[in-house]
Amino acid sequence: MNIHFSTVGIVGSGAMGRGIAQICAQAGSQVVLLDAQPGAADVAHTAIVAQWQRQAEKGRLDAAHVAVLRERLHTAATLDELAHCNLVVEAIVERLEAKQDLLAQLEALLAPGAVLATNTSSLSITAIGAALQRPERLAGFHFFNPVPLMKVVEVVAGLKTDPAVCATLSAYARDMGHTPVQAQDTPGFIVNHAGRGYGTEALRILGEGVADVATIDRILRDQVGFKLGPFELLDLTALDVSHPVMESIYHQYYEEPRFRPSVITAQRLAGGLVGKKVGEGFYRYADGVAHISPEPAVPVVADADMPPVWVSPRAARRAELYQLLKDLGARIETGTSPSPQALTLVAPLGFDVTTVAVVERLDPARTVGIDMLIEDAATKRRVLATNPATRVDMRNAAHALFARDGKPVSVIRDSGGFVTQRVVAHIVNIASDICQQGICSPADLETAVTLGLGYPLGPLAMGNRWGPTNILEVLFNLQTVYGDTRYRPSPWLRRRGAIGLSLLHEEE
Repeated sequence: MNIHFSTVGIVGSGAMGRGIAQICAQAGSQVVLLDAQPGAADVAHTAIVAQWQRQAEKGRLDAAHVAVLRERLHTAATLDELAHCNLVVEAIVERLEAKQDLLAQLEALLAPGAVLATNTSSLSITAIGAALQRPERLAGFHFFNPVPLMKVVEVVAGLKTDPAVCATLSAYARDMGHTPVQAQDTPGFIVNHAGRGYGTEALRILGEGVADVATIDRILRDQVGFKLGPFELLDLTALDVSHPVMESIYHQYYEEPRFRPSVITAQRLAGGLVGKKVGEGFYRYADGVAHISPEPAVPVVADADMPPVWVSPRAARRAELYQLLKDLGARIETGTSPSPQALTLVAPLGFDVTTVAVVERLDPARTVGIDMLIEDAATKRRVLATNPATRVDMRNAAHALFARDGKPVSVIRDSGGFVTQRVVAHIVNIASDICQQGICSPADLETAVTLGLGYPLGPLAMGNRWGPTNILEVLFNLQTVYGDTRYRPSPWLRRRGAIGLSLLHEEE
């Protein structure tokens, strides 16, 4: 078998180390597993072999191949036993000094042509390599948990890394059946950097009292197609893992507002409500199943009490909204202004309902917003927003009307950009700035996020799907509503949106 590294050392036999060891052996390498804790490498060895045996029982491997794999997997008691390796991957604790010390010891042991790799998720490759005599032989090789199933790996170059090292690691990742993506050394690399938009913006929405946890999760699953809502995801990853990453990236970027963490997760972490693994996070869990309160019932509004509907001339997707209202059997007013009885519908991009009501001189008591960023036919849920003055009868009428065909409806409090607009825009904007900074190519960004985070679309494809100009409008208007530089558009997005280019377009 022609592979790029014949003998690979893995230092650290936790979940990440054992996962990397498993796929290295499956790629054809001899693997030597070492852990500073006595007996830990043997436990990992047993677990890996058991995993292969389970695959054999399911017919995914034959017994003979399991025997071959087992012969490739070895354990070591000392660093000296790794001296013959031509690649060593460290997967130890996330502490800079510990990694620097280990890699310096390995550098003194290994042959001059051997490669050193770190599986760090949050530390600088350049900083780790600063303790080496030959930092050009070190690169980041960042896998995701569970390693055998998450088929993407970030290959990260420090400032002094030899490009040939990254090329060889990328080729070896393909030997393993993984997809490599190339990144420059930057806080969060690609995946953890691009992932800042989803959870942090959802936490801001929660912190503003716009909607509860379950409603925000439902909206983002049903309108955008995320597999997990942001709070389901935070419970799964656990706040003792995810909140420190939020803080680390925020501080490493010198308090960049786009990455600002939330006091909500800080408080919950301090209180031990870290997620599913302890039985309580944003949800309570019984036997691993989240307890989720049922959605509010659709209000019952008699046809005789259903008001006529007037639609703002500035509404997004106005023609589509008119057709939807006709399909739902609404009585539609077409005058230049609403009658005193009319339910007034607005569909802003980025603005809140209050701002639109004031600017358009509408009666706020009768004004309700609907999120039309995404075509109604492409969503599984409609989202309405009230403002502080919206009357209960108008809110109930809007809810009942838009639920007539059975599609779920969420009614939230006023929010610039509702829920979907502001989360999607924030994701797209951060991804655009990753490209603007030259951290990775647009193609690698899309691959990393779809494979590493499981998004329904890559962030740039998401922006293209719902329109760079629409995303720009959402961001500009969010800046107006909140006065926060968090929402300033990236030059990558602003320029491509202005001249009608795909967000995936690279300059020649």
